[in-house]
Formats: sequence, structure tokens, C-alpha cells
Amino acid sequence: MTVPTLMQNHQRKTYVTQLHKVYNEFQQAAVMYQNDKNAVNLTEAGLNSQDKVYEFINTYFKVVKSCDNFNECFAEADTYKNLNGSSTKGFDETTKTFVLSSGAAIRPWYTKKGDSLINIMVDVNGRQGPNIEGRDMFLMCLYNNGVIDDTSSSAPLSTDERDKLFTGTCLKSSSGIGGCFGKILNDNWEMTY
Repeated sequence: MTVPTLMQNHQRKTYVTQLHKVYNEFQQAAVMYQNDKNAVNLTEAGLNSQDKVYEFINTYFKVVKSCDNFNECFAEADTYKNLNGSSTKGFDETTKTFVLSSGAAIRPWYTKKGDSLINIMVDVNGRQGPNIEGRDMFLMCLYNNGVIDDTSSSAPLSTDERDKLFTGTCLKSSSGIGGCFGKILNDNWEMTY
């Protein structure tokens, strides 16, 4: 292997490691939230509005910075690209964003759809580049049952559902940012694309 290939492989592993850390933090926080509220699911525990999402983040995460708009915690919205090089769209720049102690920037957005409760935009290295969906920026969803998966109305998604999202959204869409996280889950926490 050439030096650039080795560096690229190392960088991909670094991104996935950082993503896995955020995933684990959300999973642990969801369990603690349910346990603290003695509830059988997140809705019963009270996670039912954007304000409750902010309360959840501030209580169960080590937040080092809270931002009133997107560009304060993330890079400028117009700098984000998809894997195919097109501009990524669909940012809500007025939803609060946060920087965690790991350096990851998150934008949790209450978007109840079926059992899906929160869309979580994650930039694993905050404002630093490359700012490409599927490399350092991902969309994860927290479901009512505490499962974290790609975007859908119920979870867990099947391997086929995740693959369909990957090929239909992550690889070629500029209208959304889903599909890449599910591919990493399917490939056992490796970035194979």
C-alpha cells in the first residue's frame, strides 16, 4: 500500500471510532434516562418535545458548548458536501447545537415519525474538515425503544433497508443526509465505501 492509502485508511478508522463513541454516549444516555424515569420507553419517560430533547442533552452529556444556531458549533452549512461532491441540503440552522467533550458537534432534532423520536446530526470532529456526509458527518436516529439506527419509522432496520438507504441517499442524494450511518452498522463499524 502507498502512504496516501495508509493515511486514508487511518483517517476512516479515526472517523468511525469517533462516531462509535457518540453512538455509545447516546445509547448509554437513553438507558439512563429511561431508568431515571422508571419508564418502559423514551416517550413514557418524557422525551416528547424539542425542549425535552435539550434537557436530555444537557443532563446526560458532557456539553462543552451550546450554540443557538448551526454555524456556531458546526462548520458553515454551505461547506458540507455529500460523497458525490454535491452540496448537502436540509440543515435547520436555527435548531440548537452542542459540542460534546469529545469534540463532536451534535444537532438533536425532535422529529417524531412512527417510533423515531430524534434525528441526530453528528459531525465527529466539529468544525474541522472535510465536512463530508459519510466521512465525518452522519445522521443517526434515536427511537422510542432506545435503539439508535439510520433513518426510518421503526428500528432496528434490516440489512437490506440500510443498504437501500445507503445507495439511494448517502451515495447520490443532495436532499438529505441519511444512509451512511446504516452502512457502517451493516459493515460492523467499518467504513468500507
